[in-house]
Amino acid sequence: MIKKIYANGINEYNFIKKLDERNSETNSMISQIVTDIIDEVKLNGDKAVLAFTEKFDGVTPEYYEVPREVINDALSEADESFVNALLNAMENISDFHNRQKEQGFINPQANGVVLGQKVRGLERVGLYVPGGTAAYPSSVLMNAIPAKIAGVKEIIMVTPPLKDGTPNKDILVAAAICGVDRVFLSGGAQAVAALAYGTEDVPKVDKIVGPGNIFVATAKKLLYGVVDIDMIAGPSEILILADHNANPRYIAADLMSQAEHDVLASSILITTSECIADETIKEIENQIKDLSRRAIIEKSLKDYGAIIICENTNKAVELANLLSPEHLEVLLDNPFEYLGKLDNAGSIFLGQFAPEPLGDYYAGPNHVLPTSGTARFFSPLSVNSFVKRSSYIYYTDEALRQAKDDIVLVAEKEGLTAHANAIKVRF
Repeated sequence: MIKKIYANGINEYNFIKKLDERNSETNSMISQIVTDIIDEVKLNGDKAVLAFTEKFDGVTPEYYEVPREVINDALSEADESFVNALLNAMENISDFHNRQKEQGFINPQANGVVLGQKVRGLERVGLYVPGGTAAYPSSVLMNAIPAKIAGVKEIIMVTPPLKDGTPNKDILVAAAICGVDRVFLSGGAQAVAALAYGTEDVPKVDKIVGPGNIFVATAKKLLYGVVDIDMIAGPSEILILADHNANPRYIAADLMSQAEHDVLASSILITTSECIADETIKEIENQIKDLSRRAIIEKSLKDYGAIIICENTNKAVELANLLSPEHLEVLLDNPFEYLGKLDNAGSIFLGQFAPEPLGDYYAGPNHVLPTSGTARFFSPLSVNSFVKRSSYIYYTDEALRQAKDDIVLVAEKEGLTAHANAIKVRF
């Protein structure tokens, strides 16, 4: 089960080093397999995609592209309470992301110079959605809604077929609600390659977003540059900061909510109270008995989980910033007091009634978050993830005349005489 670590300047850093080693591991065999898949799809298009789908998923899809009427039927036949839950979540997600919209600007100057920036949505985005037992309609909402708000003209979704060759209807419901334009029944590295290069049927996209297994993540990494991607996502993570007033029952539940994702997931409690640490362990042992993914949770907590006991909250905050977690729960008295001190986290959950699943499904902020310590420099998926910016410049004859000597001087210092000449010829 989950281990206790007493922070002494050595133990906690040894544990963090172990996490870093997990995050930095590369599997050359998987990279080679994915490279071969990408090359085959680039060469043979849809034929290769369908062959790999049959090979890896063990089934020929009922449809390659899901007909629009099938998507619409999934929505009309869906459980009303499920549809309403998605619509309520969509309202919150839309409200939050609408506030992220960025405006272009124009800066006219007295000498006739006009400078500015235009902002527009990408033309076409590919959305990868896992299927089968790991089907996440919430990911459709979190990826498609900000793309639509950004002004993306077309969203192409790929998702693996179920074992009977049909699409996952819950995913289709989410796609219908969010206005996804086209859906293809294909998963894995072959689907990512199809989106990146385009095939006879699958349109080439400008950016690929969405979670996936190690093969999907590797394909996205290898194809970055051919297309843009959201981020290289690693195993899920949660870090909880707790003091003596925190509720160990809540802490245990929240730690396990992330541990159930994957045996590589990391669930960490940093607390100033050994009593809270011990009570949390008891709660885990009690609550885990009734959870469906118990085996996954137990291995995750054993291998990559920890309860770190610190002398004070300053040390706890220091470790939190060092770990830079995907999800950070602050179960400390007056949690807003610490918000300015917490520099590195994908999403921060403040107080005992803001558990991490609230962010996964409902509250509004995006749940596509940086992992593996990359919250030090990456941000959550947002409307800005789906736009591109172009600057523009207008100069008059007189304005360029005033600037020409400086430009020529710098260009000649750099040895770029053709650059200097492009200014000189105008005068």
